[in-house]
Amino acid sequence: MMKSSRLHNLHLLILTFTPLSTQISVFLQPKPENAVTVAVSSRVLFRTEREQKVFEQKGVEEYLRYQIEHENEPFAPGPAFPFVKALEAVNTRLRELYPQSEELFDIVLVTYNHAHVGIRLINTINHHNLFIERFCMTGGSSPIGYLKAWHTNLYLSADAEKVREALAEGIAAATMFMPEKLTEVSESQLRVAFDGDAVLFSDESERIFKTHGLDKFFEHEKENEDRLLDHGPLKGFLEALGKLQKKFYAKGQRLDCPIRTYLVTARSAASSGIRALKTLRAWGLEIDEALFLAGAPKGPMLEKIRPHIYFDDQMFHVEGAAEMGTVAAHVPYGIAQKYSSQQKMSSGK
Repeated sequence: MMKSSRLHNLHLLILTFTPLSTQISVFLQPKPENAVTVAVSSRVLFRTEREQKVFEQKGVEEYLRYQIEHENEPFAPGPAFPFVKALEAVNTRLRELYPQSEELFDIVLVTYNHAHVGIRLINTINHHNLFIERFCMTGGSSPIGYLKAWHTNLYLSADAEKVREALAEGIAAATMFMPEKLTEVSESQLRVAFDGDAVLFSDESERIFKTHGLDKFFEHEKENEDRLLDHGPLKGFLEALGKLQKKFYAKGQRLDCPIRTYLVTARSAASSGIRALKTLRAWGLEIDEALFLAGAPKGPMLEKIRPHIYFDDQMFHVEGAAEMGTVAAHVPYGIAQKYSSQQKMSSGK
């Protein structure tokens, strides 16, 4: 929330705390190397638009004063809130089946804020009964080094620059946005939807399409249908989800698994879908549902799926999903970002 240039005199502080609502829990926090670590910024977990305006209009000191004066007022839920609640629901099921296992979702709250704001954040976490014990306040510094130390599997932020920095360091990351309307989502089953090219897969095929057109794209996919696609930035997160799914399958709960994954792609099934499916199978990854839309809008399909989060590399699809009430996250990776920048420049002329 705060820029490092404005906070050069604030020192880094990392707090690990036990929320009041979970102090009686008998479960220990898993070691980062054993858990599926999801780092979420305070600006996407909670609604902080009012506080952001205070910072932008009145500066750091007034912002800190405002936060202290309102520290007993909890923040409202943000776009990542239902996703985090769904992660906790999966953890509850995992602990019932594997009481001693550390293979759980481990949620880290990441914020650029000063420590004074920590009290309000802790109060908010307790108010909403969230199980978050890892808390990183960087005082305006970049959190990327700490995310790497925590073996972070996914980083969600409202700061596109930090998301790009995380992706450059090999951390799966996406920029989250708040839709104007929100579709109701499941409280018992985590649903995660992925685009294919430049998200689960590399942007190899996307490059062919952008530079040579649709016919060359189909020709390229046909010629290379037995050659695997390279991995994209979120392949590792899908692998982590699959690993937890298999723990439920091992207990005979495949049909009652609290994790469900979706591939929602603009590819055509007959013309270019086979290469995507062969790649996933070769990787040993199972997608519960695959939707090949052949260029049709994704928003209506996502409205039916009702995922807690949808990942796409193109803002056009992110915005379309948000219009239908889906919480969508932008993965700023691959050649589509170059074309998006060119379009912005052209529209500004």
